[in-house]
Amino acid sequence: MSETDNFRYFKDVFQIEHANPETYSPLALAYIGDSVFDIMIRTMEVSRVNMQVNKYHKDVSRIVCAPAQARMIKGIKDQLTPEEYEVFKRGRNANSYTKAKNATRSEYRNATGFEALLGYLYLKEDFERLTDVVKMSLACLDGHKDMDENCR
Repeated sequence: MSETDNFRYFKDVFQIEHANPETYSPLALAYIGDSVFDIMIRTMEVSRVNMQVNKYHKDVSRIVCAPAQARMIKGIKDQLTPEEYEVFKRGRNANSYTKAKNATRSEYRNATGFEALLGYLYLKEDFERLTDVVKMSLACLDGHKDMDENCR
């Protein structure tokens, strides 16, 4: 069963109907994108090595935080399609009434745009591009030097 088939099965069982992802508010896209990114990073961390949960949390938190996400989107902006860049900008420019604990306003806004992009790709069911964007993004963080050719 392919990724798309698995996702369709999930949607069928729970009777989920998605509208066109372009019709979602940028903050709704960021909301789902935050969860998608978190589960992707957690899955990668857990699959690497068996360790205590608090150590997983520390490693994952270093990657899913607003300052790291802001660095990631800065590093991959030039590699986004025009459509993806527009989704990012909509998320970045959305008025949110919350703020990050350990991030500047600029970092938080860029991270929201990054999450909106991931949410958009997820709801669009473009899992290949979603994976590629996450892979390029991780290359922009220290400790992921093996993928540096994707980060500008």
